[in-house]
Amino acid sequence: MDDGALNTQTRAERSPALRKPGEFRVYRRRWFILCVLCLLNCSNSVQWLTFAPVADRTAEDLRVSLDQVNWLSLVYMVVAIPLSLVSTWMLDTLGLRLTLVLGSWLNMIGSIMRVLGVLSFVPEWAMFPVVMAGQTLGAVAQPLVIFSPTKLAALWFPEHQRATANMIASMSNPLGLLFANVLSPLIVSETSSLFTLLLIYAIPAIVVCFLATVGIRESVPPTPPSASAETSSSEPFLQGIKLLMKNKAYLILLVCFGSGIAIFTCFFTLLEQILCIKGYANDFAGVCGALFIVFGVIGAALLGIFVDKTKRFTEATKINMCLTSLACTAFAVVSQMREQKAAVGVVCALFGLFGFSIYPVAMELSVECSYPVGEATSAGLIFISGQIQSIIYIELLQALTKKLADSPVSVCAAGGDANLSWKVPVLVMAGLCCVASCCFVIFFHTEYRRLRAEADAAADFSQTESEQTLRRETDDSMDT
Repeated sequence: MDDGALNTQTRAERSPALRKPGEFRVYRRRWFILCVLCLLNCSNSVQWLTFAPVADRTAEDLRVSLDQVNWLSLVYMVVAIPLSLVSTWMLDTLGLRLTLVLGSWLNMIGSIMRVLGVLSFVPEWAMFPVVMAGQTLGAVAQPLVIFSPTKLAALWFPEHQRATANMIASMSNPLGLLFANVLSPLIVSETSSLFTLLLIYAIPAIVVCFLATVGIRESVPPTPPSASAETSSSEPFLQGIKLLMKNKAYLILLVCFGSGIAIFTCFFTLLEQILCIKGYANDFAGVCGALFIVFGVIGAALLGIFVDKTKRFTEATKINMCLTSLACTAFAVVSQMREQKAAVGVVCALFGLFGFSIYPVAMELSVECSYPVGEATSAGLIFISGQIQSIIYIELLQALTKKLADSPVSVCAAGGDANLSWKVPVLVMAGLCCVASCCFVIFFHTEYRRLRAEADAAADFSQTESEQTLRRETDDSMDT
């Protein structure tokens, strides 16, 4: 029997005792599992964007076009949509350990295949297919890894640490993106070798695979850290999907926060193209992307600690979504101005501080409003919604661009073909962000079902314990 199923059965048999608040336990190895998940998440996101910052050199070494190089990154988005439901089913049905170990092996094998694809003895015609196969395996691993933070936080961490644990695990993904943007150009410029770059990135993947396989021994702790952890994944997968589709609050979060994810994807994907037409060089666009990520991680850390202490999931999400809309609107304005590096940089930092920091809190909110549906299912569907809306938004914004006859300040690498006006698209992007925020603020209302279930479980046990104590005292007096 699977470790997760065995532990779930054991818990069910001992459930009356486990519900006693004093008997809920936490284990130090939860931090080890969190560390492994962070390393795996970071490694996978580094592999995702390995080639984007060095696209020209990649195209030259692999003897392919830039469009083909772009597909080395786009394959992650394409693969994520159909495999996301499978990943959520695995997490909620087969358990956390099996999912993380499988994800780590796929990530490692993919990284090794990328190294093999650029070796000198590989035929020229086979280099790109082999590298793409490695990227595809990494793309298959991504949903297994990226959906795990909410599950890990729910199963291994007490209620006052869940948001922080989710934040730490979730923010390791953008840190990987930051490392890829910084390290890929640096390594290639120093070594002039794509092989060295891929070999360096393969080493963490191998290490984290070993740690996951050997170090993670069970899906759940012997004794749960909270009442909700005891009944985690109590709803069957398909039944959970049906419940989510009937949950008004969850559907609003699904659409509105999915739209927010799509806005951030558009920002990352189109940032260089938006800025280069106004004379901002690629390195400055990279700095803006780095500011977005760094301040987003800082904001997520502060917000995670705040929410863990106050449990104000809804209020924090609503306020930050409103502030994100203001930052997105400001970006739409200042990005169309020339020689305003300070203003553009500040706005990008604020965009990340308010917007990117919402992600882990919103994932926790999705669990609170949908309990007892499995954590991976509720968080995974939001990720799928974001991916679908990302494709729609990117296509829409690109369709709204207008070719400019002349742009004397443009520094776009593709020359005249890239001289496009992004004035209307960035305004539309800001409008979409504002609409999603307004709809969420006005229509989203929910009770925290998981927290209520934990409080009810503690109250029920306290009442039972009081009754048993009174009965014992009564029996003792009668015997006397």
